[in-house]
Amino acid sequence: MLHHLTNLLMSKEILLIPILILIFLEVKHRIRPISPLKLHFHSWKLTRINRDLIIRGLLEIANPHKYMEVMVPEFKISPTLLSNNKLDGIRVRSNVVLNETSKDTHRKDSYWTNNIVKGHKAAQVELEMTMTTINNYNISSLWIEIYWVNYGPFGYLCRREGVLLPLSHPPLTLSKQAYWHKDENFQTLPVHTHLLGPLDDPSSVIQYYAGHLLEPGDIIAIGETPLAIMQGRFHHPTMVQVSGMARTLCRFFHPTSSLATAVGLQTLIDIVGPSRVILAWILGITAKILGIRGVFYRLAGNQARLIDDLTGTTPPYDQTLVLGPRHSQRICDQLSREFNISIAVVDVNDLGKVKILAQSRLFNDTILRRALKSNPAGNANEQTPLVLIRPILNCNS
Repeated sequence: MLHHLTNLLMSKEILLIPILILIFLEVKHRIRPISPLKLHFHSWKLTRINRDLIIRGLLEIANPHKYMEVMVPEFKISPTLLSNNKLDGIRVRSNVVLNETSKDTHRKDSYWTNNIVKGHKAAQVELEMTMTTINNYNISSLWIEIYWVNYGPFGYLCRREGVLLPLSHPPLTLSKQAYWHKDENFQTLPVHTHLLGPLDDPSSVIQYYAGHLLEPGDIIAIGETPLAIMQGRFHHPTMVQVSGMARTLCRFFHPTSSLATAVGLQTLIDIVGPSRVILAWILGITAKILGIRGVFYRLAGNQARLIDDLTGTTPPYDQTLVLGPRHSQRICDQLSREFNISIAVVDVNDLGKVKILAQSRLFNDTILRRALKSNPAGNANEQTPLVLIRPILNCNS
């Protein structure tokens, strides 16, 4: 009897060890030192004076933490023009000014003075860029990379973020000029837009580029990656603090997976937590040995499939990791009420796989999947984040 009791206690202790390890990893992850500062992009204004295009923007450095004070000793920007043409004759000058309340500390030169952002406070930063052109160039966008440093209890943290500012818009697709891809039961129209960024929102994009084309019964399919980009859900690899667990486990994923890099897997860990990832990994490896595939992705959550690693999206986001969108169902419902049509958020690839993340109203899933199976929006740099699907009334589906 005593022998059985001893064995029982030992078995419980053995089971307790991995549980304690998972708890330790989770607690360590949650209390890891990170900077609370958030960068928010506000108003932008473009003014043209002769050959100069002056771009002014207002940014806010917010500190949502109640007590922590964080210093910002450095803040620099690097503007890059995006165009399909050569830009040899264009010169861009930039300037960064911190909006300080004290006139004694305000500087007229471009020197960035070390600034302290107190808890529940914010600091405003003015950006000014002057673009001088010799000829009339067709410049689509301005990619502004921001290099800034946070200094506080977490250490000295270098951060790199970016915002895309559209400078021109492609011509609208008119009803008479629209080239529809026709099928027996539906017709599809990829909608060309400007290069989207966090300054855009889905409602305005649909209204501007597709509002004049919509008819009752239409379906708008929004790509999950463009939606995530509009939500600002992308970051540079240098923003990720990679753990030893991510460096080890990423080696077991297929080389083409976005989780096959330490930064890609660490991004997932930061979203769902280390305990969920390691449990999903253990069970996934076990299931794979037994011939069952895809268990890890089902257990780790939707974001495991939706994360796009570097080169997974169109420039300039090809140098960032793009996460899956948030609140897809709520966005579908809101847009459906606004435009009185059906809306879907989808993930489609060139292999014919169609994943519907969210959809509004009740419509024929079969038509949606068949319409998107050929991936009419493309996976390259087509800039067609919207696909307009128009079911044919006499269809039998």
